[in-house]
Amino acid sequence: MSGTPSGPRHEPKPVHLAVYDTYADWETGHTTAHLTQRGHTIRTVGLVAGRTVTTMGGLRIQPDLALADLRPEDSSLLILTGASLWDTGDELAPFAAKARAFLAAGVPVAAICGATAGLAREGLLDGRAHTGAVSFYLAQQPGYGGAAHYVEADAVTDGDLITAGPTEPAAFAREVFARLGVYRPEVLDAWYRLFHDSDASAYPVLMAAAEAGDA
Repeated sequence: MSGTPSGPRHEPKPVHLAVYDTYADWETGHTTAHLTQRGHTIRTVGLVAGRTVTTMGGLRIQPDLALADLRPEDSSLLILTGASLWDTGDELAPFAAKARAFLAAGVPVAAICGATAGLAREGLLDGRAHTGAVSFYLAQQPGYGGAAHYVEADAVTDGDLITAGPTEPAAFAREVFARLGVYRPEVLDAWYRLFHDSDASAYPVLMAAAEAGDA
């Protein structure tokens, strides 16, 4: 959206977006677009660098780097998107394993939709508050022991882990922005009211922040 707050105050480490065949395009659009507007660099990560993947919407993406070359210390955040492949086998399991390495290093991970199932199978939800599409979807995952920590919410942040269901891309983005300090709290609230609730009264707040350079 033209005119929303922009302009970085520092050069953060890149945000890494996992991409793979059947990646659900709509789930991360708010997140990556507005992170870029706020001065973050988005780098795509695939199982193999340069091997084109095709999203659920038919878009073709050539990853910037290979998953094996991604180090937590070089990143601000790892985003794991939903994809049909999370439900059809273990092809994406290396991305869940990388999420484990990120969390162990204290670097945030944000997972939406089917990616939460991958984290469930990796055991990363067992001791953390989390959400997903529906509780019984995660309950079906082998090795999942986190049912007591499941929260009925649009999106949930527990320390360095952010989770959300497939119908909540704006809430997912809100949690990412909050974790990375992208907007001041009152501006973030206005952003969410505008993009999630279509609340026109939020627009002047965003414009005022943009004009003041104080988002």
